[in-house]
Amino acid sequence: MRSAFHLLARVLAPAALLVIGAQPVAAQSILRDAETEQVLQEMVDPLTEAAGLQKGAVDVVLIHDPSINAFVAGGQRIYIHSGLLNAAGSANEVQGVMAHELGHITGGHVISGPQAAGNAMKIQLLSMLAGIGAALAGAGEAGMAAMALGQQAAIGTYLQFSRTQEASADAASVQYLKCARISGEGAVTFFRRLQNLEFRHGYSQSEEAGFARTHPMTGDRISRLEAELQNDPAWGRPDADLTSEFEGEPLPVNPDRTCASAPAPTADLEMRFQRIKAKLYGYLAKPDDTLRAYPEYLTAVPARYARAYAFHKEGHMDRAIAESDALIATAPNDPYFLELKGQVLLESGKPNDALEPLRRATSLTGNNPLIASLFAHALMATENPGHLAEAEQVLRAAVGRDRENPSAWYQLGIVYNARGDVPRARLASAEQQIMSGQPREALYNAQSAENGLPTGTPDWIRAQDVAMQARAELERERDRR
Repeated sequence: MRSAFHLLARVLAPAALLVIGAQPVAAQSILRDAETEQVLQEMVDPLTEAAGLQKGAVDVVLIHDPSINAFVAGGQRIYIHSGLLNAAGSANEVQGVMAHELGHITGGHVISGPQAAGNAMKIQLLSMLAGIGAALAGAGEAGMAAMALGQQAAIGTYLQFSRTQEASADAASVQYLKCARISGEGAVTFFRRLQNLEFRHGYSQSEEAGFARTHPMTGDRISRLEAELQNDPAWGRPDADLTSEFEGEPLPVNPDRTCASAPAPTADLEMRFQRIKAKLYGYLAKPDDTLRAYPEYLTAVPARYARAYAFHKEGHMDRAIAESDALIATAPNDPYFLELKGQVLLESGKPNDALEPLRRATSLTGNNPLIASLFAHALMATENPGHLAEAEQVLRAAVGRDRENPSAWYQLGIVYNARGDVPRARLASAEQQIMSGQPREALYNAQSAENGLPTGTPDWIRAQDVAMQARAELERERDRR
């Protein structure tokens, strides 16, 4: 009985993740970068509109995890592992993954998944009760057989449900790619990458093995996608131009969807994707690995981007700055190259030198909250009291546009404290702590802020909201024990 329950628990583990919603994300590190978020948003937006949702309605969140995976976990967010970006060969491949995940969002699979897991668990529990009853009546072998059959039925029920959802998401992705006039070749290529990994790790490709999987067989998925997408005008276009030519009437799909009526230029998107891919690799990989992957004889933007991070991580500030300057020389007004130089200078103990590139980067991006918070950090790191007012202005604007920015809240708390505004410093700390998985500390600071702020003001109300959120999280922690 114990082993049967444990086996079912392992099989139903993906459903358990869905039940607790965002908790798997909270347990992982979220990677935030202004340029990366911008590129990923531009990649998903045409698919979002093709799915019948408003542009910008679906966010893409990057998770620090080397495994090749993407998922949805409640709300309209697609979570993509850093390992998936590293494995993908093009922006088009990632868009194929995004289209599939959108199919899960529009299909309501996050809601129905836990229900299916619950139904499977009921089958298992009923079979266990029947088996116990038979054993108590003296029919021990019959009881064990009943439990085994129940376990098999429960597992089979959930696996079949999961495969059906995945097939449904695949079918939806075909419609979204066609509607957005984006080639489906990337989706097929990415599935072939997954299939090669399966071959390498010895996963059986037999029909019998397919019944023990949560997803349809990868070979079957490739065949279905090719059959649906090969005749699309987008198929077979060069990698640098991944959107189909369009002639004639729009694709006849859901009238609520906004389908593209003309091809969009994609060479620039592909170039920018390769930039963020190299940038991410340089940031996450060991410097030696980065320098092997991007040796110094390579002088294109992605290679310089990756090496700048590798040199910076090794403490070679001069070489990191040299790579940054080489990038800036190719595009003097590229805000992300300026941000890179400012970051290297700031983190190398030269905050005064970092101010000029970071101020320009902030201005060129229209005060992007992530870059603005880095600029504010540099202002404060100068330890010049004359910069406090500007830092406060920059940070208040940053959290006004992006409240999910723990670093900005942390910096704002320091500014408030330096200016003697202890209640707002407490509130800023509470905001940062509730997003960083510290509900107990967030509750303490929120209550302290509430006691010190004028009653009825927006900040006083916000302190109450954070305190309520912290209490709810503490209750969930107690329930999980």
